[in-house]
Amino acid sequence: MVSQVRFFMVNQGYTRSTSDHCVYVKKFNNDDFIIMLLYIDDMLIVRRDKSKIEKLKKELSKYFDMKDLGLTTQILGMKISRDRKTRYLWVSQGGYIQKILERFSMHQTKPVDSPLANHFRSSSKQCPSIEKEKEVMMTVPCASAIGSLIYAIVCMRPDIAHAVGVVSRFLANLERNTGRQ
Repeated sequence: MVSQVRFFMVNQGYTRSTSDHCVYVKKFNNDDFIIMLLYIDDMLIVRRDKSKIEKLKKELSKYFDMKDLGLTTQILGMKISRDRKTRYLWVSQGGYIQKILERFSMHQTKPVDSPLANHFRSSSKQCPSIEKEKEVMMTVPCASAIGSLIYAIVCMRPDIAHAVGVVSRFLANLERNTGRQ
């Protein structure tokens, strides 16, 4: 279905973004535009004026089964908040980060300002060495945790990129030391 929507959008005069292939933009006169984000079965349409959004939704519904959920409050794990009076828009991944922390049993940890202190040095000596440590590490889905954090980096948290990169360098060593495949 995604390829059908892509074909539809291009035929409607939308340009697919070269930096993110899930984003389509159509420009109108006077610096006016409409943006549509399409990710699998989620869609977000952005424009100052609702009339062209309604027109696009009407056209899309002629060709595709879709459900209009109204004003967006969340998409792809990101919470969207608005203050229409002051014309402010906030995007937050707090809920997504909380789910990651709970999933990997880290929800009791204390927040820090710097995800990796300058004085911190990691080495292969910190990898599990005794059998009990190895057994515990076998239960931790490290690659999955790092993948979840990489999504956070890409969306809104570039500040943790260095720390996640440092930790991810030890995945191969962890696998070698614990016997993980």
